[in-house]
Amino acid sequence: MLLVVDAGNTNIVFAVRDGDAWRGTWRIRTDPQRTSDEYAVWLLALLDRGGIKPESISAAVIGTVVPAALYHLRRCVREWFQVEPLVARATLDWGFEIKVDNPGEVGADRLLNALAGHQSFGGPLIVVDFGTATTFDVVDQTGAYLGGVIAPGINLSLEALHQAAARLPRIGMGRPQAVIGRATVPAMQSGVYWGYVGLVEGLITRIKTEFGGPMRVVATGGLAPLFAEGTVMIEHIEPDLTLDGLRLLAARNPAPTLPARSRLIEPD
Repeated sequence: MLLVVDAGNTNIVFAVRDGDAWRGTWRIRTDPQRTSDEYAVWLLALLDRGGIKPESISAAVIGTVVPAALYHLRRCVREWFQVEPLVARATLDWGFEIKVDNPGEVGADRLLNALAGHQSFGGPLIVVDFGTATTFDVVDQTGAYLGGVIAPGINLSLEALHQAAARLPRIGMGRPQAVIGRATVPAMQSGVYWGYVGLVEGLITRIKTEFGGPMRVVATGGLAPLFAEGTVMIEHIEPDLTLDGLRLLAARNPAPTLPARSRLIEPD
């Protein structure tokens, strides 16, 4: 079985892949100060409830956009599963060209989405990821990664609106029934929701124009279904796209060797 770890700015997702199926998927809030033992206590309990024994994990892969979390995540995998995890980096074999000025600057999640998106839908392709940041990543017909766009995530926008305007409350996100809000909260929800739909549609249109041809659009991330309701430009929703990218990356690259016991406790 393959242990997959996707560490984002808001949550860390742990998942187990057994053959052609996911055996389980679990989330925990991202905290760079959380120790490897804390991860292990939480994760082993969930694996036990799912009937998965630690010794059945034969390989692992980690993708993270939070460098400070990597040390403890890798140590957790080493100590409790006795395997050395593959860490998603631009220097690995991705199976496609990374056509940007500095490939090392590209977040692992964006390359993973490009890998899984092209595998499932071909290209040219735009992958929209509704995460802490909302990213638009562009893949050509051969699968090459061409770059993209990074915009503030919807929850960041909501929090900024509340923090910067003293009389505006903190609100949750939902699709408003009308564009014209007749009270403060509906007006805020409309501005954020339909404003964000406008941002998504505008950027997709500009990307397609600059690319010079038709492109498929796939969305991922927790808020993808909500915003797909507001636009016909999003053609597919794939909630597990990043996890699939990690799985595919692990299949393309040789598993690293577990270091000697004396080196397991050394920082990176």
